[in-house]
Amino acid sequence: MAQNTYECLFLLDSNRYAKDPGGVSGTIPTMIQDAEGEVLASRLYNEQKLAYQIEGHKKGTYWLTYFRMEGAKLAELNRACQLNGAILRHMAIKLDQRVAPHLIAAARGETIPVEEEAVEAPKAAATPEAAATPETAATPEAVAAAEPAVKTAKS
Repeated sequence: MAQNTYECLFLLDSNRYAKDPGGVSGTIPTMIQDAEGEVLASRLYNEQKLAYQIEGHKKGTYWLTYFRMEGAKLAELNRACQLNGAILRHMAIKLDQRVAPHLIAAARGETIPVEEEAVEAPKAAATPEAAATPETAATPEAVAAAEPAVKTAKS
C-alpha cells in the first residue's frame, strides 16, 4: 500500500509539557513509529491561551509533526493519541505531494530552491503601453508616449 505524507497538529497539556518537555514531546514520534510511520519533522509550534477550556485546561502547547505512513495505520495512531493523557486534541491532514517537501523543509528551518522559469523575450507591440517593458514602464519617456493613447481612448 502507498504511503501518504501527513501533517498533524497536537494540542498538549501545558502543565505536563512544562514539567517534562522532552518526555511529553518524545511520546509523539514513538507513537508514530509504533504505527509503522516515519517522522519527517517534529517541532514546537506555539504555546498560548485557549479560546475555551478543554478538560479544565486554559493554556495549551501546540506541537507540529510531519510524518509518512500508510493510510490504514492512521486509525491506530488516532487511538494511541486518545489514550495518551498528555495529548488534549490532535488533527492530522493528508498533504498534497506537490507542497509536502516545502512544508517539511520549512518545519526543519531549511529552504528548497525554486527552479527559475525561462523568461521569453517580449514581442514588439503596436501600442506604446504594450511595448513598455518593466524597465521602461516607469520612465518619463514611456509615460509621455502613453499619454496620447490614453487621452484618445477617453475621448
